Amino acid sequence: MKLLIAGATGLVGRHVLALALDDARVEHVVAPTRRALPAHPKLLAPEVDFDALPADAAWWAVDAVICALGTTMRTAGSREAFQRVDHDYPLAIARLAHAHGTPTYVLNSAMGADAGSSVFYNRVKGDVEDALRKVGFRSLVFARPGLIGGQRDEHRPAERWASRVLGLLGPVLPRAWRINPATTIARRMLEAAIEAREGEHVIRSDELA
Repeated sequence: MKLLIAGATGLVGRHVLALALDDARVEHVVAPTRRALPAHPKLLAPEVDFDALPADAAWWAVDAVICALGTTMRTAGSREAFQRVDHDYPLAIARLAHAHGTPTYVLNSAMGADAGSSVFYNRVKGDVEDALRKVGFRSLVFARPGLIGGQRDEHRPAERWASRVLGLLGPVLPRAWRINPATTIARRMLEAAIEAREGEHVIRSDELA
């Protein structure tokens, strides 16, 4: 299969990329990024501006898209910037890929995603899920992890503190509230993209613990 990975330099995305490049079922990987990626025989990594994606690029025509784009309010700096990364970019990628015939889309969303939520983060995640439902994919999958575990390139002190607490309490917490390892999320998303089951599907946080 031919797979497009958006967010291949992030915590979850880079695990998806590594797994896909090592998986014999995946013949070709497209990973549009803002910065160059190490060369690999199976990889095409066009450098792009996510605010001006090339609508006519032939590489949009893939069997499935895995979108692992995401940021935090702290990193984004404003609600508008956060919405651009977590809502506008995933939706733009979805529309372009679908326009080129891509039938499957897998999004790394979040536990608590709800377009009607009073919490801005959850509302944005819910809004993009609602928008993606209208694009028309044959197979649409939302992974909804809780706190994601793994070594990030960027400094997120609040997440680091929460990870330590949840790590200690993990054995007594309900599965839905346990840390979700980035490697597990990546593996489940890749399998969902390859399986491409018809309809809408959700991978819950308790399935990722």
